Amino acid sequence: MSIEVLNETDHKVDADELIELARYVLGNMHVNPRAELCITCVDEDAMTNLHVQWMDLPGPTDVMSFPMDELRPGRDGEVGPEGILGDIVLCPDVAAAQATTAGHTTAEELLLLVTHGILHLLGYDHAEPEDEKEMFELQRTLLLTYLAGRGRDH
Repeated sequence: MSIEVLNETDHKVDADELIELARYVLGNMHVNPRAELCITCVDEDAMTNLHVQWMDLPGPTDVMSFPMDELRPGRDGEVGPEGILGDIVLCPDVAAAQATTAGHTTAEELLLLVTHGILHLLGYDHAEPEDEKEMFELQRTLLLTYLAGRGRDH
């Protein structure tokens, strides 16, 4: 699996952990091991520009996902097709503010946002209440099982 992390900010970002999490989530979603993913961290100005350009919404946001080949999770234990999953763009400044409000670290917030972004790339959405429930339950399960197993690997 090809996962690249680009940090275009002054924030310290643990690229290795973001890659480890992404591999975990993609593996659990039975995404083809030849899939490609890029995670980019940008400052508030860059995120604001993307948010306005692509969503027509003002100000920066925490995460945006840009799917490429519209890959979907594998079914019944079979992996999905290979291709380019897409790009996740994170804003560590927004993540830091959200982390403070939520009472956890910026690093933990970035892990949550990567999980969220991957689910969006795989076709999950939260526009409707039932879709939101499904996506957020899956997001929580993936993140908590990753964090629970993380101590065994380090």
